[in-house]
Amino acid sequence: MTHEEKRAWIRLVVAVIAYAVYVVAILRRADGGPLPDVPYAAALLWTIGGAIGASILAEIGMAIVNPGASRVIDARDKEIGRLGDHTGQAFVVIGAIAAMLMAMAEWDRFWIANVVYLCFVLSAVLGGITKIVVYRRSLPEW
Repeated sequence: MTHEEKRAWIRLVVAVIAYAVYVVAILRRADGGPLPDVPYAAALLWTIGGAIGASILAEIGMAIVNPGASRVIDARDKEIGRLGDHTGQAFVVIGAIAAMLMAMAEWDRFWIANVVYLCFVLSAVLGGITKIVVYRRSLPEW
């Protein structure tokens, strides 16, 4: 497994776990009440920050466990990275359009923030899965 494939795994797993932690925190705070009344901003920011920190620590841990691993990024790594990023970007666009429409319809800020966060997570997940699948198989022929 290449260094870049390991990074894709780390980011995929961390994104899923961080979002799950956020959802559980929000549902616990709601305690059966309406979700828009839940104070969500701090939990959202902490889980995003925690995910960034966890990814960094996991990548440092990976480097410590295997210090001799090559970190050279070749043309295949660059193409796989580009393909994964482009695939995941679809959800960023979907999230932006959804947030814009929700704002125009004057939806509660809770829903707008949460749809944006969800689409960022889906972007990371789809991009990560794409990278992992392509590392395991081969680049598609266009």
